[in-house]
Amino acid sequence: MQGFRAALTNEIEKMYKKSKMTVILIISVAVIAIGKFASMGMSSFGVGVFNKSTAFPMSVLLVLANTLLPLFTALIATDLFSGEFSHNTMKISMTRPISRFKLFSAKMGAITFFAFANLMSVMLLSIIVGLICNFSSITFTGIIRIVVSYLVTLIPIMVIALVVVFLSNIIKSSTAVFFLSVMLYIISYFMGTFFSQYSSIFITSMLGWHTHWIANEILFAKIIREFLIMLGYGIIFFTAGYYFFDKRDL
Repeated sequence: MQGFRAALTNEIEKMYKKSKMTVILIISVAVIAIGKFASMGMSSFGVGVFNKSTAFPMSVLLVLANTLLPLFTALIATDLFSGEFSHNTMKISMTRPISRFKLFSAKMGAITFFAFANLMSVMLLSIIVGLICNFSSITFTGIIRIVVSYLVTLIPIMVIALVVVFLSNIIKSSTAVFFLSVMLYIISYFMGTFFSQYSSIFITSMLGWHTHWIANEILFAKIIREFLIMLGYGIIFFTAGYYFFDKRDL
């Protein structure tokens, strides 16, 4: 267990020392600022986009969960696996007294930490912006709904990350993996939109999973069914990703 903790700490440190993290943070802040300025501009024309301070964080999540959050997570997942293989830095990690399974799990833990930190950062920033612009409308129930929505969004984001990790361990080029991941995401998104009756088999349709948790009438059967689908995808791609990671030559 101690070896896993050391590997996890090392992977997180490596991840956050890269310039990509600064760029991701800047983009996240910029999107929130642009969104708020846009809503204020529309309000000046009499269009009440966000009448409540809690509506803005939810709208930010709905947009980012379907666009930038999966993209950022895919970028980090590609960099931690295919990127290290292509730059021959994976050998350094392999020299540590730790099994490949623990190293693979540590890298997945680092990706999970990034996705969680990214979600929490966006949530806090959007809540602060919402409060500054409309403090009087804040409610305790609204804050709970926001926190729950952001937390449960981590699950579909990580399933997408596992798909990217799987691709990263069968394709050598990190650039090819990233663009293939983006193409598959776009195809899955439109397939789920056009064939709505089969949308449950496309993981991209799960990015709006949080809406079931905050609906006026919570459909627990649907929540559990979609969770089991995501769990199945997660187990399959985690197992397949580790299999190819374990068999891959340095």
